Amino acid sequence: MPRLTPAVLRTLDILELFLDGDEPLSAPDVVRLTGLPRTTVHELLSTLVARNYLQRDDATSTFRLGVRLLHLGNAYSARFDLLKAANEVAREASDRSGETVSVALRQGAEVFYLAKVESRDILRLPSSIGQRLPANATGLGKVLLAYLPTDQLRTLFPDPENLPVMTERTIRTLPELERELAEVRERGVAFEREESTPNIRCAAAPVRGASGDVVAAISTSVPVPRWQQHPEQYWVDLVQDAAARLSAELGYAPARSADPSNLAG
Repeated sequence: MPRLTPAVLRTLDILELFLDGDEPLSAPDVVRLTGLPRTTVHELLSTLVARNYLQRDDATSTFRLGVRLLHLGNAYSARFDLLKAANEVAREASDRSGETVSVALRQGAEVFYLAKVESRDILRLPSSIGQRLPANATGLGKVLLAYLPTDQLRTLFPDPENLPVMTERTIRTLPELERELAEVRERGVAFEREESTPNIRCAAAPVRGASGDVVAAISTSVPVPRWQQHPEQYWVDLVQDAAARLSAELGYAPARSADPSNLAG
């Protein structure tokens, strides 16, 4: 079992004291309830207040939970809602096509697989829930990179001539990747052609949150022989429909173009 950090455990013990009731606690209360030395309690309380995890009432010298914990709770809720919706939409898209459907987020220059529903014939893919892969080598990653500012994209790949490689087809340089990302933005969909796994092709589309920002991507992964059984547009429609459904679940409402019949002329 990995070694646990005593200072972190003590800090969490203090925070968890506030879960049992609405009453504020004083430093002596914390000492009594945790059994920690007064000096340690004082230092930990001061640190938690400084980082807004606790609020101190100077008039009563007591402490309450701080606003930073609300931020963490909201972040968890947003991720939890995304996870639930991602699984539901991925399941629907997989049932429709019979193929593997995945939802991923970006973490730095990698994609993090949040949800995955396997095809009827389970594929041997390098991706699994919770795993990370180089973003430049996947359709999901291309979508998530495509909408970043240029300076941020270049910061993610400090060695532009040596991008991470998974197969002989993986995009290897930043200039080549930037050209591909421009096409992704134009098409609204990304393709992966055996770039992370031989004999597997993918189509991926952006998922937008309520603000309109791209917050995730959804893809389908298909063996080349089955991919070729349908026109490419079939796979495009599949992932774009799934992305639209997931985006709607997250509160995204695309702007409507003006109705020509309502325009004066």
